Amino acid sequence: MSAEVVTQVVSASRPKEPVAEQPFYIPMTGPGARPRRSLKHDDTFIVLDSHGDIGASAGGPDGLFNCDTRYLARLELVLDGVQPLLLGSNLRDDNSALTVDLTNPDIYRHGRIVLQKDMLHVVRTIFLWRGTAFQRIGLQNHGDRPASFEVTLLYDNDFADLFEVRGERRPRRGTGSGKLLGASDVVLEYRGLDDMVRTTALHFDPQPTRLTVNAATWCLDLKPHQVTSLFVAASCNRPPTLHSARFFSGLLAHRREMRQSTVGATSIETSNNIFNEVLCQAMADLNMLMTDTPQGRYPYAGIPWYSTTFGRDGLITALQMLWIDERVAKGVLKRLAHFQATANNALADAEPGKILHEMRGGEMAALREVPFAQYYGSVDSTPLFVLLAGLYFERSGDEQTLAELWPCIEAALGWIDGPGDPDRDGFIEYRRASEQGLANQGWKDSYDAIFHADGTLAEGHIALAEVQGYVFAAKRLAARCAAHLGKGEIARRLEAEAQALAARFEEAFWCEQLGTYALALDGAKKPCAVRTSNAGQLLFSGMVREDRARKVAADLLRPHFFSGWGIRTVALGEARYNPMSYHDGSIWPHDNALIALGLAHYGLKHSVAHLFRGLFEAATYMDLRRLPELFCGFRREKRRGPTLYPVACAPQAWASATPFTLLEAALGLEFDVARGEIRLRNPHLPPFLNEVILRELRLGPSSVDLRIRCHGDDVSLEVLRTRGRIQVSIVLAR
Repeated sequence: MSAEVVTQVVSASRPKEPVAEQPFYIPMTGPGARPRRSLKHDDTFIVLDSHGDIGASAGGPDGLFNCDTRYLARLELVLDGVQPLLLGSNLRDDNSALTVDLTNPDIYRHGRIVLQKDMLHVVRTIFLWRGTAFQRIGLQNHGDRPASFEVTLLYDNDFADLFEVRGERRPRRGTGSGKLLGASDVVLEYRGLDDMVRTTALHFDPQPTRLTVNAATWCLDLKPHQVTSLFVAASCNRPPTLHSARFFSGLLAHRREMRQSTVGATSIETSNNIFNEVLCQAMADLNMLMTDTPQGRYPYAGIPWYSTTFGRDGLITALQMLWIDERVAKGVLKRLAHFQATANNALADAEPGKILHEMRGGEMAALREVPFAQYYGSVDSTPLFVLLAGLYFERSGDEQTLAELWPCIEAALGWIDGPGDPDRDGFIEYRRASEQGLANQGWKDSYDAIFHADGTLAEGHIALAEVQGYVFAAKRLAARCAAHLGKGEIARRLEAEAQALAARFEEAFWCEQLGTYALALDGAKKPCAVRTSNAGQLLFSGMVREDRARKVAADLLRPHFFSGWGIRTVALGEARYNPMSYHDGSIWPHDNALIALGLAHYGLKHSVAHLFRGLFEAATYMDLRRLPELFCGFRREKRRGPTLYPVACAPQAWASATPFTLLEAALGLEFDVARGEIRLRNPHLPPFLNEVILRELRLGPSSVDLRIRCHGDDVSLEVLRTRGRIQVSIVLAR
């Protein structure tokens, strides 16, 4: 995802200089006056405040968005010209709708109270479905006398590109207009510089008393205890004459779709009710972020800034969910194979065989004001694609999909050994081909994320440590796939290349004085001798020597790395360490999840439990029990929760998938399709879990329900039910 961090140069002897803005930096201009809530359906998402309003309070990226364009910048409810009072605001457990309870303040006319406070109960119910935001405004008079009042919805739009909402400034924009279509419909229209016409159609029911291009007003008279409802639908790029589905039928259809989409996935129940809440929220968030694409369901990266196809995020999220639902990986692989680069394009950082980084559908991308229409500027998406393809086949046994993907796998391997290694030193490297592209192209893509021990930024073609690990794992998995397809010579070559890479890596990246691996090699092949979490992800790849893996693992759980809540991206004491930064000292749940898989790979289950506990306890302090994209890396203090990062996405796909990955690492789950066997290798539950029940854990056409119980350091396994032919075993050795 796009870079996030900026530096400031200050001298005591001269006035402060302005901060140098970095490309695609996301500014934070002030605190949010009201908490924000998000809903999403396919390519449409909405960000509202706790009152259910859009654009009524400062500090949030409010709006109704579709394909990277804002289709509604204001939608504010007022009663007799004043804001109602908030009683409460709740998302449904499945994220299908937001419900907001409001009441009236004291309402005055001509200096006299005409409606006492707390007489009206106003319930706003909002959901998204098929490019339309639906809203019901239910009103009930709880007073003992009639109530006469006005309800007004104020609305407007700027049709801002998402990058404008993020802070990018444009010298020129298109032209907007608004018009009435009868007594119940309004159309807001924008003709962009890309010559596309974008429209927002608003439909009101019942017909408002007064209607203008920016306001709808109903004059209401409610008898004591009388109930009435108002409805509004705001549609993105739908013909104004095509009225949306009615509110209640649309809501039921939406909920039915959401339930149906999770059928076939493993469900989890544990002895810890709070952890159950964490899991339920995580699954609801992942389900909301899933988007139906022509190639299959794809987990969009996060709301609000990354609600689109991201290669790296989709691949890692699918990897994290592989044990629960392998169908996610199939959709991700097919979509990324469809968009695999076939030609060179410097502006898009594209080269044949390379896998997509991100794609955007807004005006600025169409005009190339930003390079992200289809952008390939990530060094790790391509090896992660091969890696996931191999893991997917081993998890599912889906020979047909493997055969379909094999030409794309070969093209990706060709890029890894060709353009991905421009100096042919055997390490995959990156350097942006255009000044518009991202300067850093690993998952830590802030401009200052890759640096030397003295803080100077790495330059030239950069070889990241963890990406070499991805290549190692990718080649080994591709070798096994090739062997299965009868391509023995290719399989032997790939396995030999992987082993040669591992030996070469140990020689070039190990820093004896640090007791860990370098963050990267710069263009001069000088190691960036910095303690970072990147070394932890090497454990996930399984590439590094056992003795050194254990040294890395021990270091990651010492206080300079482990805050008490999780492992920091950069260790305390390093030159650019900043616990409030995007990538230089913060804590990323997905990073910790991959490290946990690595710890499990090397048999360090007590370390997994320690890390698992920290992240679980962090989640208990988070809004909705939802792990965000990242949070600050400050040391844990007694009776205080973790410190939040102000513009972190929540929900974020790979953060939402983290609790499932941590559970996978703790249980040591392994799947052997050929033998029809599920293994739990050295399972060890963290202290807050005594029991875990897995239902519909699938292996090919068969499935099983399991209960795992913890008895101190011992674990027992009970098979509750089987469907089809399947074996389950516990392995108590490496």
